[in-house]
Amino acid sequence: MKKLFKAMLATTVLCGLSFQASAQNEWPKAKPVTLVVAFAPGSSTDIVARSLTQKLNELTGGNFIVDNKGGAGGNIATAQVKRAPADGYTVLVHSVAFAVNPSLYADAGYDALKDFVPVALGPKTPNIFTVNPSVSAKTLPELIDLAKKSPFNYASSGIGTTTHLSMERLKTAAKIDIVHVPYQPAAAINAVVAGHTQIASTSMPPAVPMIKAGKLKALAVTSATRSPLLPDVPSITEYGFKEFDDYTWFGFFAPAGTPPDVINKLNAALNKAMASADVVDRFTQLGMAAAPNSVSEFGSFLKAEVPKWAAVVKSSGAKAD
Repeated sequence: MKKLFKAMLATTVLCGLSFQASAQNEWPKAKPVTLVVAFAPGSSTDIVARSLTQKLNELTGGNFIVDNKGGAGGNIATAQVKRAPADGYTVLVHSVAFAVNPSLYADAGYDALKDFVPVALGPKTPNIFTVNPSVSAKTLPELIDLAKKSPFNYASSGIGTTTHLSMERLKTAAKIDIVHVPYQPAAAINAVVAGHTQIASTSMPPAVPMIKAGKLKALAVTSATRSPLLPDVPSITEYGFKEFDDYTWFGFFAPAGTPPDVINKLNAALNKAMASADVVDRFTQLGMAAAPNSVSEFGSFLKAEVPKWAAVVKSSGAKAD
């Protein structure tokens, strides 16, 4: 009887292991994969997620869906995914704010390097300074001169975002005082178009259509070189601000403990989706560009980004609470 019991127990264990392996191998066909976007519909992060869902469906045979959970600078979505089962069916889509928030908030609710597995780095885009057409300045130096004489407000994509920190760095370097008005990412550009603020510091995706429609004037991009999408818009370094090379990047993260084989499958699918011609064209139109990257490469990138932005937050004095 003891031998029979041991044999039955062994069979049960093997079946269980086989079932687990089968479940992992079936990813992502067992149920929908939810891409939890950390910001509202229309934000740059949302645009990235929605640009990829159909391609991911085609490449994997799964069903990828977008769920926007904006609020608290992305921390609400981050907390939700942190608590989700580590099975590859809940994926966080976030911006560079993922690396910024742990130093910006007294308690962001997560450790960027311990609570998640970095899956893949998505596209990145320079930030851009724009103004309402009613502002007479045609160049960044002209805006700086005006700001020294008149009160101005600027909209950003939220406290602690690189769009906020880029303008705060400019204010310090140029010795000007422009009042910060934080918005949800999708609303910042609309605030400037409507004239609620005179200036915007945002990523490029929501700004480019408004610039091309003549509803905004572009003064400078925050990268060290000009953007191919707006070749007539100077880089901020051309005006003597040599320390700038600020980007908004986007990334995909899974809860810690997600099986490595699932992570690798998701990384491969994301890289293939981002390399497809129509997605590349879509990103290019928005001033974004993506490059293939492995799980380990994104992990190394993230390990450098977290302390880098912590230093910027400290020097700027930015706090979200």
